[in-house]
Amino acid sequence: MRTRGSRARISIAVVIVFVVVIVFVVRLVDIQVVRAADLNAASEDRRAQTLVTYGTRGDIVDSSGAVLADSVLRYDITASPRVALGRSDAATSVLADLTRIAAITGQDPATMYASLSADPTSDFAYIIKSVTLDTYEKIDALDIPWLYASRHPARTYPNGQIAGNLVGFIGTDGPQAGLELSEDECLASTNGTATYESAEDGTQLPGSVVTTQETKDGGTLRLTIDRDLQWYVQQRMQVAAGDLGATWATAVVIRISDGHLMAVADWPTVDPNNVDDAPSDALGSRAFSTPYEPGSTIKALTAASLVDAGVATPESGVVVPYSLEQPDGSSIHDAFYHDTENLTLTGALVESSNVAVSQFSDLLPAQQRHDYMAAFGLGQETEVNFLGESSGDLPDADQWFGRSNYSVQYGQGISATSVQVASIFQTLGNGGVRMPVTLVEGCEHPDGTVTDKPSTEGRQVVSEASARTTISMMEQVANKSGSAPNLQIPGYRTAVKSGTAEVAVNGEYGNQVIISYAGVAPADNPQYAVVVTAGNLDSVYSGLIAPVWRDVMAQTLTTFRVPPSTTPAPDLPVYW
Repeated sequence: MRTRGSRARISIAVVIVFVVVIVFVVRLVDIQVVRAADLNAASEDRRAQTLVTYGTRGDIVDSSGAVLADSVLRYDITASPRVALGRSDAATSVLADLTRIAAITGQDPATMYASLSADPTSDFAYIIKSVTLDTYEKIDALDIPWLYASRHPARTYPNGQIAGNLVGFIGTDGPQAGLELSEDECLASTNGTATYESAEDGTQLPGSVVTTQETKDGGTLRLTIDRDLQWYVQQRMQVAAGDLGATWATAVVIRISDGHLMAVADWPTVDPNNVDDAPSDALGSRAFSTPYEPGSTIKALTAASLVDAGVATPESGVVVPYSLEQPDGSSIHDAFYHDTENLTLTGALVESSNVAVSQFSDLLPAQQRHDYMAAFGLGQETEVNFLGESSGDLPDADQWFGRSNYSVQYGQGISATSVQVASIFQTLGNGGVRMPVTLVEGCEHPDGTVTDKPSTEGRQVVSEASARTTISMMEQVANKSGSAPNLQIPGYRTAVKSGTAEVAVNGEYGNQVIISYAGVAPADNPQYAVVVTAGNLDSVYSGLIAPVWRDVMAQTLTTFRVPPSTTPAPDLPVYW
């Protein structure tokens, strides 16, 4: 009986062992065969971490390579709350570590601890974002084991306000204004990704990084402007605006031979490093976006059209009363009262006579006059296609009735931007050939290729002889007008035209005016055209901005080492 009982117990034990073995075998097959892929993936997910590798956004540089916008490395300091708070003395030791960090960053340790402990099981929490290399190295020297850093590029503008209205800026949602936005296709980089395996405490296992997508750096955007000249012109316009009581001011310097913009200054302006301090209307470029009635600067265009059409010469004359009544009951009059005068076409520019220009305008049909204005670039955006650029307004010739049939020829009833006006004087200085207005020379990619090169094909608007004749008439303005003493640049012949235009509010002209000066130098061999404008002044006339034009042009000639004039200016008659 005992033997039989022993055998029974042994049999039961064997069965139990067999069942247990079967269970383990089934479980092993389930783990290693049936669920192997899923379990391996889950294990990999717990250890694998994804890392973003940042491409570098391209630089924006001036014509000589001076950097106006670039990317620098910044560091995000992060932590593993699970590791940091997983110790018995966590509250004390972590707060002590955070206090050491706060001594470097200026943060509040209590606030940092609250953020860290919001999810104690997490492996990720920000301590501070976008610190400089110097700050990162100080934090790294603390040797805190649960602290990690990731680096990424950040945008910086080393020259501050210089060309800020042109360059634009980057915001939290990416490019926000200016060339940063309009030329993003050139500048933008492509981020890459990599994966690595991490240890239990979240640190990266050596040799485990695998790149899954390569980064791609952005291209370099080269501008035509000169940084140093841009700085001077911006400073000069800021002073001028303050002296004149203007609410805005612009200045444009354009190279005559190729239409390259060497400086485009706006006041007020913006520092892309500190956008919040700039007024909202200073976040773009007024020189491109805000058209105004250019006033008498357009008389130079009118004179060139008359000469080119063969209906007038610099010596052609008209009898000029102070006021000229129109059949519709309106009248055209000059800015200042005068007795009846006998003015030549040259005199019409020197005295800036609306009445004289109106009489000369009768020599050309309205449509032909309109076509000349359009050929000079009025009523259309420039080739720059700057963000928010305006085309201005040039009404069709069949809309010119009564007084407006003449007022368009002296700059009223039309509107233009400062850059458009600069293009007119570039054309006159370039022997009548209008060159495409250019701000961006091209986009240089990391592989050395250059794209987005601007057009270099000009268009003949008026004949070379007509353009040179017009420049000679404009020289008389620089030498014989009331503002002549403020327009002289020693050693250089200058050719200019002033402009004063009333500001229309709700369709009615008020007391405020916009004043400007536009011209070229040296007049005997024009190299640069300059336009300076100040807006919304109270009853001030253009002569007060003449010294500003002189200073900007003188600085331009000096910057580019333009040789002085070698021949005297012609002497054309103002009266007949």
